[in-house]
Amino acid sequence: MQIFRNHIRWFVIFWMFAISAIAFLDRVNISIAGKAIEAEFRLEHVQLGWVFSAFVLGYALFQAPGGRLADRFGPRTIVTGGTIWWAVFTALTGSLPGGFRGALSVLIATRFLLGVGESVVYPASNRLVASWIPSHERGVANGLIFAGVGAGAGIAPPLITHIMQHQGWRWSFWISAIIGLAAGIIWFLSARDKPQDHPFVTHQESAYIHSGISGSAVPSGTPLTWGTILTSKDVVARTRSYCCYGYVAYIFFSWFFIYLNAVRELDLNASSHYAMLPFLAMATGSPLGGWISDLVSSRFGPRIGRCGVACASMALASVFVVVGAYASEARLASVVLAGGAGALYLAQSAYWSVSSELGGSSAGSVSGVMNMGAQIGGVVTASLTPWIAKHFGWDTSFFVAAAVCAFGSITWLLVHPDRRIADSPHPGAHNLAPR
Repeated sequence: MQIFRNHIRWFVIFWMFAISAIAFLDRVNISIAGKAIEAEFRLEHVQLGWVFSAFVLGYALFQAPGGRLADRFGPRTIVTGGTIWWAVFTALTGSLPGGFRGALSVLIATRFLLGVGESVVYPASNRLVASWIPSHERGVANGLIFAGVGAGAGIAPPLITHIMQHQGWRWSFWISAIIGLAAGIIWFLSARDKPQDHPFVTHQESAYIHSGISGSAVPSGTPLTWGTILTSKDVVARTRSYCCYGYVAYIFFSWFFIYLNAVRELDLNASSHYAMLPFLAMATGSPLGGWISDLVSSRFGPRIGRCGVACASMALASVFVVVGAYASEARLASVVLAGGAGALYLAQSAYWSVSSELGGSSAGSVSGVMNMGAQIGGVVTASLTPWIAKHFGWDTSFFVAAAVCAFGSITWLLVHPDRRIADSPHPGAHNLAPR
């Protein structure tokens, strides 16, 4: 740990990045194996969409409870329990016997429960950020954590394809489960809920962290009530915007590989490589967006640094998605759509940084509510995207996604990151509380 002296907070963030990456490996693997699963259990695209939606539904419903558990018991315990839970249900996904008549129902139930287990990860990580990271570093910290989304999802296509070609699709789930279980054990051994509890944190680093979070969070020991959180105008606006964000992001997580393989007619190997591009763009865009957000916030304040950067990023993403859908050549379309994914993830850090700054000791609960919005968007897109494609064409599916993304961009204009949640007016209130 000597190399991390006075920087243990970044060691902890790095492991949260690793957990984030593995969570998305376990989440995206089914979209890579989707064609093999459809063939073995005689499923249609729409039925596979129900399986995708089941995961996101479980993930969405337990965001807020997962965040409250992280606030109550600490991110170390909750993330450890989550990794064990999702390792079990990832393994079960690959254990369904061939020819089983009730395969669709079992897949839906298994993926729903996998979603329940994974729901704790990001609310818990945001609670960790609220305790470990000074306010002026939270853009970068959240950007690094969510770079794990792109890293895990980007590794998935070639890794899962390789395993499928040599061992079959079932082993892709079993190996993913083993990786997740190992990461959970390492996390439990290396992480702590608070800097002062970590044996390698120096007094100097502890004082630096404390000076950067004092005054920026709700005082510890005073958790926000659900009523206060759910009636906050700022929480409602960010949740609505993040729902739009999730709608677009889940097209890449759920359908992009199948789109390249079945619609753009790239072969399996080419699809696995080009399907990496959006996730590599996400892994790059997330920390870059966090760095830009921190930099602009330090110069012009959080209203421009958080809200302005997120608004512009999502607007740019909507343009990329439209242009990518129009591209006639498959590989060019892949590159342009990947640009849209990268632009989208420039906004990622702003959502979570604002939540940790306004939520404080209730950051897990606040971010859980917000993230529930993104997952509701994911539930909708997992089933609606193939339905639109079936009746109106895949181009229309992407045009709808671009319109949703543009709406999410505009919604950021309603957010005031310098106003604490407890002081926020309720939706429909006549007077704004003082900032």
